[in-house]
Amino acid sequence: MREILGKAKTVRELLKEVKYSIDYYQREYKWHEKQIRELVDDLSDKFLEEYQPGHPRAKVAEYPHYFLGSIIISKKENVGYIVDGQQRLTSLTLLLILLRNLQKGREKQVKVDELIFSEKFDQKSYNLHVDERTAAMDALYDGLPFDVTDRPESVQNLVQRYVDLESCFPEELREEALPYFIDWLLENVHLVEIRPTPTMMPTPSSRR
Repeated sequence: MREILGKAKTVRELLKEVKYSIDYYQREYKWHEKQIRELVDDLSDKFLEEYQPGHPRAKVAEYPHYFLGSIIISKKENVGYIVDGQQRLTSLTLLLILLRNLQKGREKQVKVDELIFSEKFDQKSYNLHVDERTAAMDALYDGLPFDVTDRPESVQNLVQRYVDLESCFPEELREEALPYFIDWLLENVHLVEIRPTPTMMPTPSSRR
């Protein structure tokens, strides 16, 4: 029997100081505004079912868990390649960048940088490494405008989906509830990481 390894991981466990590559046929980021809004609505609705102003932060550990689906990772030459799920992981990374930027100026911040990129020799390398996206990701991370003129469609989508995230992220999560929501997202939201044997590799999907 061929072996398929599946393990539920929190967002923190999945993204902390990890770098994934994407094969050329999987590299386009195709999510539209509809999918981004659905992601934000699903996460915020689940969180707000439990959150109450005045809760201690430690109470978040008791909040309901949320399953965000599965991703398929193949291993080639000690590098993890995303076979299915890069749309979701890219969108999660954009959300983490937004959450980082919303915390600017706060005395206490929930650290998310290590989930967005790893760093060696003073060089950032994003957790989803695609060369053509790097300049846009740098601009979004630094809160700077980015001109998408003549950029690939995938990069244009990336920047526009961040704009969509900014516009649809709920006001009620931007102030007192923000660190609670970030804690919940990192520790209580799970994805199943599937690592099939090479003979079990599925046909890639651009919809996930």
